[in-house]
Amino acid sequence: MAQISIDQRFSLYVSSAEGVLEYLSRSKDVIFPPIATVKLSLSFTNRSPPPMLTATPNTTPNLEAAQQAFQEFIQPLAKSDRLVALHDSDADGLTAGVVWQRAFDRMGFESVIRVVPDRERNAWTAANQQKVREANPDRLFVMDLGSQDHQVIPGVPTCFIDHHHPEGVPTGDTLISAYTWEPVPNTSLLIWELCCPLVDISDLEWIAAIGTVSDLGDRAPFDLLTSAKKKYTAKYLKEATALINASRRAGEYNPELAAQALLNHSNPKELVNSNLPEVGQLRQMRSQVKQELDQARRAAPTFAGKVALLRLHSSCQIHPLIAQSWRDRLPQYIVIAANDGYLPGRVNFSARSNSQNVLEFLQSQQISEGDGSFGHGHDQASGGSLPVDRWNELLKQLGFSEQVFAAES
Repeated sequence: MAQISIDQRFSLYVSSAEGVLEYLSRSKDVIFPPIATVKLSLSFTNRSPPPMLTATPNTTPNLEAAQQAFQEFIQPLAKSDRLVALHDSDADGLTAGVVWQRAFDRMGFESVIRVVPDRERNAWTAANQQKVREANPDRLFVMDLGSQDHQVIPGVPTCFIDHHHPEGVPTGDTLISAYTWEPVPNTSLLIWELCCPLVDISDLEWIAAIGTVSDLGDRAPFDLLTSAKKKYTAKYLKEATALINASRRAGEYNPELAAQALLNHSNPKELVNSNLPEVGQLRQMRSQVKQELDQARRAAPTFAGKVALLRLHSSCQIHPLIAQSWRDRLPQYIVIAANDGYLPGRVNFSARSNSQNVLEFLQSQQISEGDGSFGHGHDQASGGSLPVDRWNELLKQLGFSEQVFAAES
């Protein structure tokens, strides 16, 4: 697999050096910089973060350093310690949590507990902090939810494992970040690589691969995915991924249903063809999301400067999918899909771009302090959740007229 590095934010993958030349010869609609760098190595290398973003020093610049940091964090643990993982509810976060759970169970730990956040998917909200407190952790793992410079639960040693742009790490805690690696692995793949030297989890390869397919696609250049596709086929991995993601996208938010589906099946084909009740519910959720998505695709964008805004109203988490689909149609714009029906009194939005750094752009917008947050995640995939008044303030800041403001409830 060869990688064409177009700039520090955008890479394309092709299967061979000959494929690089073929791609370049056919790419009439893509404007390349004067020099395109071709990398033929798939080892994880370190890259610098975009210059406008605040840089958190990466003490795990490669896989070897990450594995060492992980082992140093768990080395003092007693088998009786209560280990808690707070992980994201998308397919990457869920699969990371399930692989972590199985790995630590097999290592002999007696109390291994996963916690799924609410629909805000923010480790630092009072509601999600309370969920973690109720699990009473001796040690905490926070996975696929970013990192910040203040603790999730004060006094509880925490290991953050992530691939998003890091925003700090609490003093004394551990951050294992793959954000600067090249290529950047997703979190379930990272958890897999961290646990593999410690315990046999080879039978869980397909679970980690689902997270990779969800975040990076079925052509991502990682050996684990290549192996999983040979064993289980891309068809069943993609079908399983769609079912797992439906649990957090549907109007009835129930990610634990998907986690149980992963835990109760031994491969993706078995899961996809299963008659178990949880899989039947996942199919219903997927159908609901599809119906809502078909309706939302009728929305037309409104423009202000370099931003294209799509307004949605759905109880389903379809705004990331809409933003993703429009960014290829509007490659010179930052596409923002805003959903005022996802959470009461709030607007949840996803921002995507093929040409600009979304994190830099959102973090440069100055609005008044208040509830909600925005401008976290990936260089070209970010978003937020804001009360209506702050959302409208952001729209005004971006240059949109009051005609597209969200209505106050």
